[in-house]
Amino acid sequence: MLGKKLVTAQKRGETRALCLGLGMVACSMMMYFFIGITIVPFYTKSVWTAETMCKVLKANINDKVLCPNSEGSEDEDIFPYPCLQVWVNLTASGQEVMLYQTEDTLERNPKCSYVPEKSENSKEVKARIETIASNFKKYQTFPCYYDPGGTQTNVILSRLYPPKGLLFAFLWPTLMFTGGCLIIALVKISQYFSVLSAWQ
Repeated sequence: MLGKKLVTAQKRGETRALCLGLGMVACSMMMYFFIGITIVPFYTKSVWTAETMCKVLKANINDKVLCPNSEGSEDEDIFPYPCLQVWVNLTASGQEVMLYQTEDTLERNPKCSYVPEKSENSKEVKARIETIASNFKKYQTFPCYYDPGGTQTNVILSRLYPPKGLLFAFLWPTLMFTGGCLIIALVKISQYFSVLSAWQ
């Protein structure tokens, strides 16, 4: 009687472990699919892949502009903010080009180097932009990214999805997939040895 209970408990444990492993594999595949349709296209679309050094030539704050500068935007998404324009000397080619914060900044408003998030407090936005401008004037030389193919003549300060960020995004689903496969393999090995011992 005790042996039957132990066998039943063992089968229940194996079933639960197998379900856990299959669930982890299924979740990891969903995460792979989500990353593949969201992050990977932005990474492959970016042409600013080569890193070089940029030297600030001038950082000016012009009159207020409207954000975003895109067609079909809602009226409540449009708000005025000071337009920061940073011009740098590109070490790789020696050209004078405009610097943008990320790839998204260029798409939202190509006239400005920095596009703030929507904020009701215009004083905070103005103070933040003035701080950024002073930092550029203080730190004259810094690494930036440019297009080695020459399709984009401007440069960006940082990439939205750099190679390290993409690898980090794939790290967690990979660990989950590996853990799920290990659990399934251990359950199958345990079942194999159980059948082998019972046959002997």
